[in-house]
Amino acid sequence: MKKTAVFALVALVLTACSSAEKQEQQEQKFLHNETNLAAAQRNAAVDCQPANCDAAWALTKRYIEQHSDTAVTRADAVAIDTDVPSGSGKVAFSATRAAKGSGATLTLFAQCRGMYGPDNAKGSDYDECAEKILKTQNGYVAFLRSHASGQ
Repeated sequence: MKKTAVFALVALVLTACSSAEKQEQQEQKFLHNETNLAAAQRNAAVDCQPANCDAAWALTKRYIEQHSDTAVTRADAVAIDTDVPSGSGKVAFSATRAAKGSGATLTLFAQCRGMYGPDNAKGSDYDECAEKILKTQNGYVAFLRSHASGQ
């Protein structure tokens, strides 16, 4: 009986250590992803010249249509918006076209339902959302450069 009690106590202690370690790893991953998401947002912008802005803007719309979980609801000369996601874990994208000198700056934005909880804590679909957003925002400028001349 003593052996069973000792074994149970050791198992309980190991589980507690493992849980604390696992929680610390999850918090570190969350902070790492937040840093990467901020960088991806900064990098999801590109300047275009008058000769190629219209083509780059059309490609931006196509890129959003290919990657968003929701349909485009607005597409005009200054903004592209998709519908707000109805379900958790669904990503929606938008873009802006802001005049800059004689050209413009095109910027891709993302949001995902269920990504954050109260006080910007990690939400139930954070990992899935972060993966989708990082992939899409990090691929945006390369997509434009590979499909539009002069980017």
